Amino acid sequence: MATLTEAPPPLAPPVPEAKPPRRRGRWTPYLLLLPGLLWLVVFFALPVIYQASTSVQTGSLEEGYKVTWHFATYWDALSEYWPQFVRSVLYAASATVLCLLLGYPLAYLIAFRAGRWRNLIMILVIAPFFTSFLIRTLAWKTILADGGPVVGALDALHVLDVTAFLGWTADDRVLATPLAVVCGLTYNFLPFMILPLYTSLERIDPRLHEAANDLYAKPSTTFRKVTFPLSMPGVVSGTLLTFIPASGDYINADLLGSTDTRMVGNVIQSQFLRILDYPTAAALSFILMAAILAVVTVYIRKSGTEDLV
Repeated sequence: MATLTEAPPPLAPPVPEAKPPRRRGRWTPYLLLLPGLLWLVVFFALPVIYQASTSVQTGSLEEGYKVTWHFATYWDALSEYWPQFVRSVLYAASATVLCLLLGYPLAYLIAFRAGRWRNLIMILVIAPFFTSFLIRTLAWKTILADGGPVVGALDALHVLDVTAFLGWTADDRVLATPLAVVCGLTYNFLPFMILPLYTSLERIDPRLHEAANDLYAKPSTTFRKVTFPLSMPGVVSGTLLTFIPASGDYINADLLGSTDTRMVGNVIQSQFLRILDYPTAAALSFILMAAILAVVTVYIRKSGTEDLV
């Protein structure tokens, strides 16, 4: 009974919860991102805002420009220069398709068949970057010169007859025609197609090809069911990296084309530097940017992949 009436021992004082250790370097990622963010703000966001304000201004270079929210500039620019917009999209799309048709076999060769020659072929692919864009384009004036071997071979093969029927060449010549502009665009932007394709193809596990062979799949079936679907991120990336700069390019149309092959980039360049109509030039730039953004958004959704390399 004595043990039953004894008071229970006092409870031990509660142990205070240990504070979680302070995370060191919590701000390090943000500090590392800060230079890049500042760069984007200063050299991208601010110029875009400035051009947006310029597009709704009225006035002249002598009197000065004032923001009057004159949105009619957009409609006037589009109604006057819509042929150049259509031409830019057509040329850029044609160059993109040609780059894909030429670049995919070469990227496939580098990824799966090049062997010890892989590094050499990759150097040859990026070799055009060792010279300036202007020099590469001027070289095509010599390649496609009237009476040259390229034009002579195309004429002998009656290729010029077909392209003339399609309206891409005229009078048995290639220079100052749409074909010359598309050839220049294709050559200058082909590496932008090959490199993403090669990166995407190289990531494919070779055991998948072995499994397809074990299942007695034909090479065409393996390519259609395995290789091409898995390389779609590279296809999407390559086509975007080709189409976007090609649609706004003006050097190829200026050096290899004529007044009948002017693209919207030529109009913007002329409005900014020659005519000095800054509101129209800014409005054209924003229309081009909006059109490209709409095309890219629809294309990415329709392609079925957002895993871009």
